[in-house]
Amino acid sequence: MSGITLRKRSLPAKVIVVEDDPVLGLSIEQTLIDNGFANVTICPTASCTLGKLRSGSYDAVVLDVHLADSDEGWGIAELVNALGDDNVRIVFQTGSPDDIPAHIRQLGPVLTKPYDPQELVAALRQRPRAGLLALLRR
Repeated sequence: MSGITLRKRSLPAKVIVVEDDPVLGLSIEQTLIDNGFANVTICPTASCTLGKLRSGSYDAVVLDVHLADSDEGWGIAELVNALGDDNVRIVFQTGSPDDIPAHIRQLGPVLTKPYDPQELVAALRQRPRAGLLALLRR
C-alpha cells in the first residue's frame, strides 16, 4: 500500500439551524444527524439565534434569510463572520436568493428552497469562505 493518506474533510461539530418553519427545521436536523453531524441546534428566530451564539460557539450556521422576527437574517451571518473565527461555515437557505446582497453572498453558499437535502450536506462539507473582515485581517 502506498504512503498516501486521504483525509476526509471534517464535519462541523456544532451546527445551528436558523429556520422558522418547524417542519423544515426538524427535517434539516434529521438530515444532518443522518449524515454524521453530531450536535444540531434549531433556532426559529433571530433573537433565539443570537442567544445561542452568545452562550457558545458553533462551527456552522444554516441560515434562513427571511425569519418571522427579522426580514434580514443575513445580518446574523455578518455578525458570525465579524466576531467568529474564519472556520465557521455559513450556508444560506431561502426562497428569495436575489434578496441577499452581493457582499453577503460571498460568506457562503446560497441554497434556493426547495432544495435537495444532500445539497446542504455537501455545502457544509465545503471549506468555510473567508468573509470581508477575514480578508482584511490577512
